[in-house]
Amino acid sequence: MSRIGRKPIPIPEGVEVTIEGNRITVKGPLGTLSRELRPEVEVVRDDGQLVVRRKGESKVHKAMHGLFRSLIANMVEGVTKGFQKELVIVGMGYRARKQGNRLVLEVGYSHPVIMEPPEGIEVEVPDPQRIVVKGIDKEKVGNFAALIRRVRPPDPYKGKGIRYADEEVRLKPGKAAKVGAGG
Repeated sequence: MSRIGRKPIPIPEGVEVTIEGNRITVKGPLGTLSRELRPEVEVVRDDGQLVVRRKGESKVHKAMHGLFRSLIANMVEGVTKGFQKELVIVGMGYRARKQGNRLVLEVGYSHPVIMEPPEGIEVEVPDPQRIVVKGIDKEKVGNFAALIRRVRPPDPYKGKGIRYADEEVRLKPGKAAKVGAGG
């Protein structure tokens, strides 16, 4: 049995969970999230916590069991605490700023890159080299942070570009480090 799927999901104070057919809705202090459930799993409320059960023993049932337990746990955490991803910009003259609701990136192209955050996502720029993406939906936060990083991924030789705050970029040595050159 899935070890992750077996763990019950505690429902914190102030969080309201509604299960209607194959749709689960989680409402909390930060907002509301809703998700369609797959037919392989069912969610049952059991004295202040949610338990995800699978309806069969096939490989797909087992995979959906752990997946939906994690998705529902992320929904509960999102409406109570929220999620955030921090990105760091490295490079001379590279910077970010907010223009209204939009994010403007100046990262070495001939033009600034303007990005519109999706609904439910908030972008903060505490200083020109840091971007913080916040929201209640973990999936949307991660996707938008990945889109920002994709504008200028870290260069493997100098390390310039946009990276996650906790990302470690391993630099390649380059041509000068080549050993045994000559002929």
